Amino acid sequence: MPEVVVVDACQRDGAGGSPTAVLDDAPFTDEERRRIPAEWGTSHAVFLRSAGTERGHPAYTLRFFTARAELPACGHGTVAALAVLAERDGGDRDHRAVLRTAHRTFTGRASRDGDGLTASFDPGPVSLRSAAGPELRAVAAGLGLTAGAVADKACVASNGRPRLLLPLRSRAVLAELTPDLARLRAACDRHGLLGCYAYSPPDRHGRAAARMFAPSIGVPEDIANANSTACLAAHAAGSGTHRLAVDMGDHLGSPSTVTATTRHDRTGLRIRVGGRAAIARTVVRGLGPTRF
Repeated sequence: MPEVVVVDACQRDGAGGSPTAVLDDAPFTDEERRRIPAEWGTSHAVFLRSAGTERGHPAYTLRFFTARAELPACGHGTVAALAVLAERDGGDRDHRAVLRTAHRTFTGRASRDGDGLTASFDPGPVSLRSAAGPELRAVAAGLGLTAGAVADKACVASNGRPRLLLPLRSRAVLAELTPDLARLRAACDRHGLLGCYAYSPPDRHGRAAARMFAPSIGVPEDIANANSTACLAAHAAGSGTHRLAVDMGDHLGSPSTVTATTRHDRTGLRIRVGGRAAIARTVVRGLGPTRF
């Protein structure tokens, strides 16, 4: 049976993070892949398959699953996969890999950072549009928000699937959210949204907090969401903020931080997103856990 590695992705100060199952792909059915997250107490599972060498670096195909469905992308899952690949490579040097998903090929890297690893990747281009009134009202109602809680204009961002980026007035307002998940799921399904990434506006140092709700894909609230943070980075770059550190997971008792940077080159806006990761345990299915 394949080895399962559980990685705490996007930790904060060496603790917390989003537990993510990582394992080499095998002739599983998709139903079996969907069972892995629940089996190992994680929200997501990442399946790796070696794809040879590309651009002078090892290449891998990644597939991402929740208990409900396969996802085209998963940011903290990518961070977890890079941590596992770097650990296999010895974990002491800058590990680089070419990663393939269903829709794109991109680069990732990871390097040793104390007792863990720091990983980052190119999440690809982000499209932004203003949020329409009906979708904004429907999602806000699902979150139980009053009109005065929203700090600025919301937008819909996508780097594969659209999600609502919703700016709230403060971290306190964010912490007090008590969403009606059934109502929120219905609103997101009706308007074709992956979910809602509610956040406090970044301070002058680029520090912010966020909560990501995605009940439509079986994740009521995500401990860490790197792809949505990449979307926020693209949005914030328009107002001159090019470095973000976004705190997540506090409401779930697992503090996490996702980092993102942006820069412009001749091809347009380039984003790198990632975080710190630590391997929590590795298990051969059917046998007991081995801790690193």
